[in-house]
Amino acid sequence: MADHIDRKIIALLRENGRAQWKQIGDAIRMSGPAVASRVQRLEDEGVVAGYTVKVDERKLGNHLCAFITVVMKDYAHTRFQDFLKRRPEVKEAHRVSGEPCFILKVVLADHERLTQLLDEILEYGHYKINISMSQCI
Repeated sequence: MADHIDRKIIALLRENGRAQWKQIGDAIRMSGPAVASRVQRLEDEGVVAGYTVKVDERKLGNHLCAFITVVMKDYAHTRFQDFLKRRPEVKEAHRVSGEPCFILKVVLADHERLTQLLDEILEYGHYKINISMSQCI
């Protein structure tokens, strides 16, 4: 079970997954080796499951972010999830209770690519879409 020190370490890793153990240790008044030991334990326990990179999608040419809610036509949820896994523009996909069945976050270059994706989603179900105007946090 993670204690308050583990939670501080996790918060610092969320800010900068490449932080040195010594940097984290200085921030929470621990030695670098003690931080390394705690992080290793968190990894072994599966609390910390990996490290990731934040990408500025706009600099890659992806200027459109949208949230799509999907109500399935049938019970082919597994087939739809397999479809989503093959789509790099789908950044998040959540299977949710109630209606809709899925909520997707997609990031694409333009409306044409969004239209293509939406046309393919129609094979699985009906959708509603919200375009992100700006990201708040």
